[in-house]
This record gives sequence, structure tokens and C-alpha cells, in this order.
Amino acid sequence: MRVVKNYKVELTDLLKKNLLNWAQQFDEVVWLDTNHHHQKHDTYKAILAVDAITAIKTDSVQAFQKLEEYQSNKKDWLFGYLTYDIKNDVEKLTSHNFDGLEFPDLYFFQPKRLFLFSEHAVEIQYLNFVADEMVGDWEEIISYLKDDDQSNLEIKQKEDTIKIHLRTSKDSYFKKLDALLQHIHLGDIYEANFCQEFYSENVNIDPIKTYLHLNDISKPPFATFLKLDKYYSFSASPERYISKTGTKVISQPIKGTAKRHFDKKEDEKLKIELQKDVKERSENIMIADLVRNDLSRFAIKNSVEVEELCKVYSFEQVHQMISTIICEVDENTSPISILKNTFPMGSMTGAPKISSMKIIETLEDAKRGLYSGTVGYFTPEGDFDFNVIIRSILYNSENRYVSFSVGGAITAKSIPENEYEECLLKAKAMREVLES
Repeated sequence: MRVVKNYKVELTDLLKKNLLNWAQQFDEVVWLDTNHHHQKHDTYKAILAVDAITAIKTDSVQAFQKLEEYQSNKKDWLFGYLTYDIKNDVEKLTSHNFDGLEFPDLYFFQPKRLFLFSEHAVEIQYLNFVADEMVGDWEEIISYLKDDDQSNLEIKQKEDTIKIHLRTSKDSYFKKLDALLQHIHLGDIYEANFCQEFYSENVNIDPIKTYLHLNDISKPPFATFLKLDKYYSFSASPERYISKTGTKVISQPIKGTAKRHFDKKEDEKLKIELQKDVKERSENIMIADLVRNDLSRFAIKNSVEVEELCKVYSFEQVHQMISTIICEVDENTSPISILKNTFPMGSMTGAPKISSMKIIETLEDAKRGLYSGTVGYFTPEGDFDFNVIIRSILYNSENRYVSFSVGGAITAKSIPENEYEECLLKAKAMREVLES
């Protein structure tokens, strides 16, 4: 059982920073932030969950079954992640590529302390046996707001100069894309999301500073700071994978990207061009159709609906084309079965999904791990909300390995040079954060 208290408070950037600094005393931290984006189907403006009482950490073997048992037994708030390689539990697939990060395939925890933020209030939920610490913790966090000298809040770490390396050389990228296009021209697949890794070894980074810098230049609607022991994710994700509220399920795949321009007229022109781009629209429509098929596996008959198709949204770094697909499910439908029937998300695989995943595995040089996986949470009622881990920096503090990956949808109309430039555009924010 949890003790609940509500306080009126403005969700300012300073409060967010204070919460993150306060949270670093715990080994398990998940911070989810909408950055005040006002999107359909949002529930909370931000969530902080810390301090595990129980946890599940496993490889991909029977991962969904283990998660089902954990979630159904606890019936409480659970926070954590699924890596892309959980695909190996869904289908007869394998992952043998290089893995410098070494994240567990699945990791969830049940937090002792939970903060649920709306725009002007917070609901705090503590498990009974730590409830006597709730008021003191909140007063400690709020007391920072009265301190003009915020320098004492920063957790200082010795940082190294970071030089970013490419796991896949430019020449190799073009050769691999040619091979992928051959599969498309032969009709093996219609579309595949091909990714490449950027990395640095033997480095120390400051987790909070890294996350705050990335979030400041991106301000995405699905930002994440995740710390689970030595494993970190700093995400500037613009994409929701899937959510469930009551009997409604929502998925919002992204396909289609255009750069922003400082000139408002030029920026609007780029946005309109993306909206009308035949190639980008075809990519988005193919994945929207894939998601429709995934949802139809468990949806109430005739309830699958495309709420928005190929709508362009603008973010700090890029314009993105997003579709929204919804459905209704029976109230007794297992939340884990919904994830299993839709994982991995179509926007990060291709069409047909299984064939594209097999081809991707043979061509990519690095194991994706948490990249193109998902971070999110379950509620006690079995509702959930999960993002897509893209535009993200991943870090293993023990082996001092930092990495980010980017990719793009490849179709028959893809021009390799343009795809490579799109990858560099997507990599810009992460590279700037690390190299600065």
C-alpha cells in the first residue's frame, strides 16, 4: 500500500533539476518529462520514480513471461525498459553483433518513492514503510528553490575529453545500404530501418550534466533520464511507442524527418515540403499499416482506427511526420500481451517486420540493446506508457563506454547519400552534447 499526499507546485526547470540531483542518492532512478508539450493522450507532465523495493533483470529468454509474472504479482507501479533484443523472445531471432554497453535485455523495478506531476501540482506516493520520510524529502527538494546559489546542487564528476568514433565507416555504410536495397528490389522486404552506432571508450561523463544539456537543446515530449545501477540512458525521444489508458491503446510511430531553419519562412517551407514528400509519406503509411496489423491481433473487432495520418510536428532540432493509431481492448486483456504483440515497434524495424529484422541483424555492426527499445511504466491498474529510445545517449559507467545510434527507413526510393545525411542530422544533438 502507498501513502499519498498532494502539493501545489509549479513544474519549473529549476524544480526538475533539483529533483534529479536529489534522486542521485538512489541506485534506481527513472525521470520521464514531456517538456510541457501538449499532445493528445498525455497523462502526466512528468514522473520521477526512485529507490527499488523489488526488481526484475533478465535476458531475452522467456522475458515476456517473466515480466507477466512480475507485473501480475506486484500490481503496483513498475518502471524500466525493454531492449530491442527482446525481439528474440517474440520470434526465432538472435543477436550476435558487438555489444559495448552490455545492458540486461529487460530491467524493471518497483519504486518506494514516486512523484506524479501535473502542470501546477504533484501527487507523491510512498510505500507505507518509508511514508514517514515523505514530508522531509519534499521539504528538502523544495528548499533548494529558495537557494540563489544553485552551484551546490550540481554533482561534479571529472569528465574526459570525448572523441566520437563510427562503428560503421562511411564506405561500409554505402555498401550495406546497397545490399539492403537489393533485398527491397528482390521483394524480400518493402522497408527496413537501418542503424549505425557512434561510440567512445574509456570515458567518464557527468550523467546529470549530459542529460540536461541534451534535453535543453532538444526539449522532446518523451525525455528520459534512466539510472539503474551502472546503466544510464539520457533520451531526447520525440516518439511514443505505445500506451494504454483503461481500454484504449494508442501507438504513434514516427517516419519522416526534415531539418529546422532559423528563418521562419524557410522553416515553414521545409515543414510543408516534408508534409508533401512522396517518399516520406510512403514510409510513414507503410509503418502505420504495420501498426494497424499489430493492434488488430488483440483489439476488439473493428475498433482499430487511424486517428492521424502523416501529421507533421515540429521539435527543436527537426520536423517529424507522425501517425496516431488507436484501438479498444477487452478490459481483461493482459498489458504484457499488448507489448508482446507489438514489439519491437514498427518504426524501428520495417515491413514485413520479421523479414526486415533478420536482414537488419546481418547488416548492422552493433547490437542495438536499449537503442530502439523502450522505457516506460505500468500503473497498478495495468495501464502503461512507453516511449521509443531514439535520439538517446547510453552509458555504462563501470566499463566507461558511451554510445548513441541513429538510423533511417530505407525504401526502394531511398538515395544512399540522402540517407547518410539524415543520419548525421539525427546524430547532431548527441554528438554536440558529448564532444562539448
